[in-house]
Amino acid sequence: MFWTAGACSWCRGRPEAATVYGDPAAWAHRWLDQGADGLHVVNLDGGAFGRARKNADLIRAFTRETETFVELGGGIRSVEDAAGWLEAGVDRVIVSTQAVREPAIVRTLADEFGGERVMAGIDARAGEVMIEGWERCRELPRLGGAVREPRRGILLYTNVDVEGGLQQGGIAIEPVTELLRRVKVPVVVSGGISSPGDVAALRKAGAAGAVLGSALYAGKVRLSEAMEAAHANE
Repeated sequence: MFWTAGACSWCRGRPEAATVYGDPAAWAHRWLDQGADGLHVVNLDGGAFGRARKNADLIRAFTRETETFVELGGGIRSVEDAAGWLEAGVDRVIVSTQAVREPAIVRTLADEFGGERVMAGIDARAGEVMIEGWERCRELPRLGGAVREPRRGILLYTNVDVEGGLQQGGIAIEPVTELLRRVKVPVVVSGGISSPGDVAALRKAGAAGAVLGSALYAGKVRLSEAMEAAHANE
């Protein structure tokens, strides 16, 4: 199933580069009212900048008051962290840095909670995997083994080179197609998606889904148009 989701604004790993758009819950309801298939939430306070679980109450409240699908990333460093969010009502957790360091964590979570509830997040810049809020890197060839080894869960691929960079003109499709060729698990793509054409290109390439963020908040693309591209010919 191909789906698109509203995403929180990401600030390229640097708090001083963040763009503030306002109340997250209000934006979440706005995207749902416009037909989003699900919500992709990145808890920046709990992840890249080291202030764990600051938004926990807000996220829990939102999952209680809505029946929408919510996937959550940011600061999930252990099986216990992931389990806590899943048991609190989040539908899917995204494990990024720890999935690169310890690929077996994805298999462990998938075995306990189901593969559809676990996403390994891979952030790549210039062919290298970035970890710890995009501050450190590992070579991309290590990614293939890390993702294939568990053969469970879903992969979220974020191209850091174009993430949040609206001036750069859309996705970079070549790294996506190369990754899709190398891995066997479903791949959802994030980074640089700024037009219905980008969504259509990812669908054609075989991606399992797409996450829209900055382009939605900046008004560069309408969610309804992206959704139409995502579900064309279904």
